[in-house]
Amino acid sequence: MWLLFLVVASVAAALSCAQICRAAVAAADAPRQATTAADDELPPAELTVYETAYLAGGPQRLADVALVSMAQKHRLLLAHTGWASVVAPVGRDAMECAVLAAIGPEGQRRIPDVRDGLVAAGAVRALSDRLVAAGLALPDHARSAVGAAVRQLHHAVLLVALAAAAALWAAPPGTDSGLVLAWFALPLILTGGTWVMARREFHPYPDRATPAGERLLRRQVRSGAGAALTALAVHGRAALHDPALRAALHSSGA
Repeated sequence: MWLLFLVVASVAAALSCAQICRAAVAAADAPRQATTAADDELPPAELTVYETAYLAGGPQRLADVALVSMAQKHRLLLAHTGWASVVAPVGRDAMECAVLAAIGPEGQRRIPDVRDGLVAAGAVRALSDRLVAAGLALPDHARSAVGAAVRQLHHAVLLVALAAAAALWAAPPGTDSGLVLAWFALPLILTGGTWVMARREFHPYPDRATPAGERLLRRQVRSGAGAALTALAVHGRAALHDPALRAALHSSGA
């Protein structure tokens, strides 16, 4: 009976490892395909703070950077209660225009709603497309496939462990438990080791950045350009030193 659990564990291990390998190969090939399809898009020598935010934390992080950038320029007021109010109603670039459009004609809106509106803005999609075409960001389909494969691999690790425990419980009396566990060691090592490597491979920028994008991110961090905004772009809201801004971005605005 316990051999049935071993078969289940082995099949789960093989399928999950094959899935993460396929997803990793597809993710590695996607930037090359995008760059070939758009030969006029060259990787930038340096990233803008918006590009840094997108690669490090996705469109939500980019939205936070855009809001804080405008607040620091006194073009926007971010209240600790979670509301954004327009001070200067004319945007200086496409991203500022997108922020103002997300706030709306009334000139005031809850920050979470502004963030959601900005995430779906055309300026953010255009920035994403540029980074994908330059081979610095993963397309959405490749990123989703990698994330799903890593989650599937994690579930396989748990399944193998549960199968091993079930096999010990179902083994006939007198069966050598050490032998049973030895049979399960291979699928457990295979899934566990692959999961650890996958987590390490897609760290610290697993959601968006390609290896080329990660290199530019590290260079941007070392340069220290626009230190406060760069820290927010790379590390998120926890990097903000201003408690009022931190409270505004964390507030629900209710």
